[in-house]
Amino acid sequence: MKNKYGQLSSLVYEVDKPVGVSFGDVEYYVDRLRDVHGLILEPGVGNGRFLVPLLKAGKTVVGYDASPNMLEVAHAALAQHKVKADLVVGDFASFQTEQRFDAIVIPAGTFQLIDSFNVAMLVLARFYQQLNKGGRLMLDLDAAQAIFNSKPSMRKWQVSDHALVTLASTPLSIDYANQVSTELHRYELWENGQLARTELEEFSLRWWSPSEIKMAMQLAGFSNVAVSGGYEYGRAPHSNDELISVEGVKN
Repeated sequence: MKNKYGQLSSLVYEVDKPVGVSFGDVEYYVDRLRDVHGLILEPGVGNGRFLVPLLKAGKTVVGYDASPNMLEVAHAALAQHKVKADLVVGDFASFQTEQRFDAIVIPAGTFQLIDSFNVAMLVLARFYQQLNKGGRLMLDLDAAQAIFNSKPSMRKWQVSDHALVTLASTPLSIDYANQVSTELHRYELWENGQLARTELEEFSLRWWSPSEIKMAMQLAGFSNVAVSGGYEYGRAPHSNDELISVEGVKN
């Protein structure tokens, strides 16, 4: 049940982070991709929050996600906004395609759902293979302190006039040796004050230091690797940056 994004977590994601909501990433990457006219891949496409603005900017995108529930929401978003993209079920470790891309973009820390360093390195190498010459890999990382400083919390979202979803997050473990933090997420759907459905999910994230991700990208073959803070391309990350962005080029 790790990082599965089931029915309730997909519903919460859509209510909390609907299409077009930006953390600075939408504007940043649309600008960074302004000169890309070929095919773009978005792994972990989720509910289409980032995908739809990219399509509206005139880009051609292929997306995949391991969660059928999230893809169901994404397909609905495409129909609502009258845009098109090829979306398939797939995960980081297994996704294979004969297509080649001019850019691969992974916003919002999604790359950190790969909680194994070895698997992450294999995925970076596969991304390199899937890019055209001169193509770019772009990804975001949450700052380490945002991951391992998590505390128990309870949140709720009104999803209809008579229903709400609650999320209780409980830290389970911090593996400092492997740089992985794991929480237990308990989603509950309440209808007219009665508990109607419960979903449990282990949620694991791996944190990376700026120097580590740069070396990992270089080992995978990427050149001109830039690690930037605060969605300011070329600015070295500061310790108080909540997100860092990483970009590398296939020669």
